[in-house]
Amino acid sequence: MTNRVNSGEAGRPAPQDLVLSLLGAHHVPRERGEVWSGGLVRLLEEFGFSAGAARVALNRLVGRELLARSKDGRHVHYTLTPRTLAVLAEGDRRIFTLGGSPRHETTWTVLWHSIPEDRRLARTRLVRRLRFLGFGPVQDGTWLAPHDRESEVAKLLDELDVAAHAGMLLGRPATAVDFGVFVARVWDLDELDERYRAFVEHFRDQHVADDRQALLLRTRLVHTFREFPFHDPELPEDLVPAPKHRAEAVRLFHDLYPALAPAAQRYFDEVTVP
Repeated sequence: MTNRVNSGEAGRPAPQDLVLSLLGAHHVPRERGEVWSGGLVRLLEEFGFSAGAARVALNRLVGRELLARSKDGRHVHYTLTPRTLAVLAEGDRRIFTLGGSPRHETTWTVLWHSIPEDRRLARTRLVRRLRFLGFGPVQDGTWLAPHDRESEVAKLLDELDVAAHAGMLLGRPATAVDFGVFVARVWDLDELDERYRAFVEHFRDQHVADDRQALLLRTRLVHTFREFPFHDPELPEDLVPAPKHRAEAVRLFHDLYPALAPAAQRYFDEVTVP
């Protein structure tokens, strides 16, 4: 098999994604209303981005209505919008339950859509959120998930205002069909297991010397782990065996993420208070 995953990290994180990872891990738990822009710029610089690139990323998040900007004298602050808080909460539910218990025969969701070309942005956002919910592409405009996703998808279609262009069915595979062979064409299961193996190899035996290193490692850890829901549909294990390295990757994440929290939080607080 070709090794298509070279490390435990899913590439260098984009600065906008990194801001949301930082805030989701260290700002939201404290339930604070605002965070200082200068602190966020400095944190992004810690990950190798210039101050200019950091400010562009923050402005784009405002343009996407994921952050709201306010000013207090010379200081600019940002708050998370209700939409962002909802997305972060959905993300936490997905990543913190991933691989938690064996799954067996279940209700499946089929979604199809035909979103007009002039709604391309909505279509792009729909596809990304579908992947995060465990959907895989069957063919153009048709998606399949081994879960009952009726409520999540209905809410998503309404949020994106594309319900008129989509349809949804719930059901189960016919016993006369070798569905295990079929799902291997929808999801790349070999690459998925390689991703889990690379994650374990990259993050095990990590040591940090100070609070700064704890924040950098914890942020990279959660950023990398949050990519797994886009690739792992958590297929029923009576249909397809679980990825060989998933259990070890899940244990490592759940051990390391809280262990790094106190030191990482101290550094985040130190940097983001003007």
